[in-house]
Amino acid sequence: MTEAAPIVYVVDDEASVRRAIKRLIVSVGLQVEAFGSAQEFLQGWRSDAPCCLVLDVRLPKISGLHFQRQLAEINIHIPIIFITGHGDIPMTVRAMKGGAVEFLTKPFHDQDLLDAVHLALERDRVRRQQEAEIASIRQRL
Repeated sequence: MTEAAPIVYVVDDEASVRRAIKRLIVSVGLQVEAFGSAQEFLQGWRSDAPCCLVLDVRLPKISGLHFQRQLAEINIHIPIIFITGHGDIPMTVRAMKGGAVEFLTKPFHDQDLLDAVHLALERDRVRRQQEAEIASIRQRL
């Protein structure tokens, strides 16, 4: 069985930021889906492929940090890379304690984002593989 192509989801309310991040990630051969809000992401997200989420901290209606918590509560486990133009240490700590892969402040270096994306995708692949192994063991039992 072959693994589905990984997807990088981007959620940022600024269209120019979404376009720039999408161009960067596509340039290294990865698939990208971009959304302007957390709600749009929930409507378009698929769980059938390794993925990660590049998430702006400041979004309309819900902050990225609250959205991170909401995803955990509804059992959506997706590695998150936070980006923000207005970060501080307590915000960074909250994000990392919540399981974020990285917390980058705008403007960030392209390579820092790409490194974080590759790390997040690998974490999701490993998580998916472990879940499949556990499901197989349970089925045999």
